[in-house]
Amino acid sequence: MKPIPQIETVILTVRKQRVILAADLAAIYGVDTRRLNEQVKRNAGRFPGDFVFRLSREEYDVLRSQNAILADGRAALRSQTVILKQGQHAKYPPYVFTEHGALMAANVLQSKRAVQMSVFVIRAFMRLREQVAANTAIIKRLAEIDKTLLQHDAVLSEIYRKLLPLLQPAPAPRKRRIGFITDDDA
Repeated sequence: MKPIPQIETVILTVRKQRVILAADLAAIYGVDTRRLNEQVKRNAGRFPGDFVFRLSREEYDVLRSQNAILADGRAALRSQTVILKQGQHAKYPPYVFTEHGALMAANVLQSKRAVQMSVFVIRAFMRLREQVAANTAIIKRLAEIDKTLLQHDAVLSEIYRKLLPLLQPAPAPRKRRIGFITDDDA
C-alpha cells in the first residue's frame, strides 16, 4: 500500500476545476488504483462528467512535465496503473475526481477507511476554496488601493505642476533707468 500523501498537495487544477488524481485518491482511501477504477466503471451512473473525467493525453503530458521530479527524486505524478513495471508507460491517461466525485468514490468503495478519509478530502477541498476566496478578496482590495494611489498620483502631479513656477527663483527686479521716461520706453 502506498503512503498517504498530504491531501492539499495532491489537489490540482484542471479545466478550471479542483481535482485529485485517481492514484492519489486511491492511496488516501487505502485501496489499489485498479480497484477504485473498477468501482467507478461498475457504478458509472453515479459518476457524471462533472464528478470524474479522464485527462486528455495533452493534459496528462503537461501535468507530467510540470511535476516530473520531486526534491527526493520520486516522480510527483503517479501513474494511474499501479502494476506498471520500470520503463513501461500508462496506456490511458488517469482519471481525476472533483470534490463530489471523491465523496462518491468513498461511497461506492464501501470501506470504513474510505468513508473516514473522505471527510479529510472534502475539508481539504473546502480549505482550498476558502483560500481562493480570501485571495480574491485580497486582490480586489489591492486593486482598489492601486486605483486610489493612481488618483492621488494624478492629483499630486497637478499640484506639483502648479507649484513649480512658485518654486522657481523670482526674476531680478528691473532697474529703473535714470532720466526722462516716456510711456513708449516702459
